[in-house]
Amino acid sequence: MNRAADPWSRLPAAVRYTLLTLALLAVWQAYVSLAHVSPLLFASPVAVARALGAGIASGKLVTATVATLEVLIGGLAIGALLGFALASFASFSRFGQDVLGVLSAIFNPLPSIAILPLAIIWFGLRPQSIVFVVALATIWPVALSTDNGFRTISTTTHLAARNLGLRGWKLVSDVLLPAALPSIVTGLKSAWAFGWRTVVAAELIFGVAGSAGGLGWYINNARYFLQTADIFAGLVVISVLGIAVEALFGLLERRTVVRWGMKRAA
Repeated sequence: MNRAADPWSRLPAAVRYTLLTLALLAVWQAYVSLAHVSPLLFASPVAVARALGAGIASGKLVTATVATLEVLIGGLAIGALLGFALASFASFSRFGQDVLGVLSAIFNPLPSIAILPLAIIWFGLRPQSIVFVVALATIWPVALSTDNGFRTISTTTHLAARNLGLRGWKLVSDVLLPAALPSIVTGLKSAWAFGWRTVVAAELIFGVAGSAGGLGWYINNARYFLQTADIFAGLVVISVLGIAVEALFGLLERRTVVRWGMKRAA
């Protein structure tokens, strides 16, 4: 089909996404209203909107969101730094490549949430436990994507850098990291997705004691009191934050790798 002749494709992306979202909300509301679904089983969009407003007004939903983001950002920062370090170490020698290969083969397939019981034994029922498992979940997407980016850099670039006397960390910081930026951004996006799922799952399963829990704690607490609309409100916040971060990564790509000709625009 000729996209130019398609009226839908001529609409701005924001308009298309808004119309689709409104259509989904209309179907959702129609199903709840016409099927007479119990509000204890499935909340309507109107009820969810009210729960969102109440959660924001009381500050509980905002506090939970901030708590989750703090833990996530801390774990992601640690995981990304360790991932960059492992990939850089792998670029120095065959021994470094073997270390990265063995560690990633052992830990990458291992669900990080399975480590949470050990983390609680080591760190206690505190946010540090969840930071640990988030860091473990985010190391490998960053390390493997960065390593792949380093490996795809042309031999000519490597030889030119070495002829200029660049070695070790100087070679990594001045040549490898900038050249591998598209792969690094991809790795960070994957790490964010892994970390986001891990932090919410960890809070859902174990939570954090007290009222300073995150979104997983908020959702699980609402389940105890059969507050289905509040559960949906927490899920909506998770989805909206995920969309917002994806948009930020898209903006980052357009301002860097796309603008610099390292990657074509989607």
